Amino acid sequence: MQFYSHEQSRIVEMAWEDRTPFEAIELQFGLNEQAVIKLMRKSLKSSSFRLWRARTNGRKTKHLMLRSPDVSRGYCPTQYKPR
Repeated sequence: MQFYSHEQSRIVEMAWEDRTPFEAIELQFGLNEQAVIKLMRKSLKSSSFRLWRARTNGRKTKHLMLRSPDVSRGYCPTQYKPR
C-alpha cells in the first residue's frame, strides 16, 4: 500500500502513542497490526524499531479487546490543552 509522506508520518505517530489502539489505525488507514509492524520496520532505525516493539508488545492499551473499559479515549487528558 502506498501512502503520502504525511499519512505515513501520522501512522508512525499513532503507532508510537500508547493509547492509540492498532484498530484505530486500521479503521483510519486500512492497515492491520501486521501491516503497521512492517511499516514501522521500514520507517524506523533498527534500534528504534526494537524499542517500539518492546514498548507495544503485550501493551493492553494498544489492543481494544485487552483494554479496560475505563480507557475510553485515545489520548491523555493533559495532551490537548485549550490555548
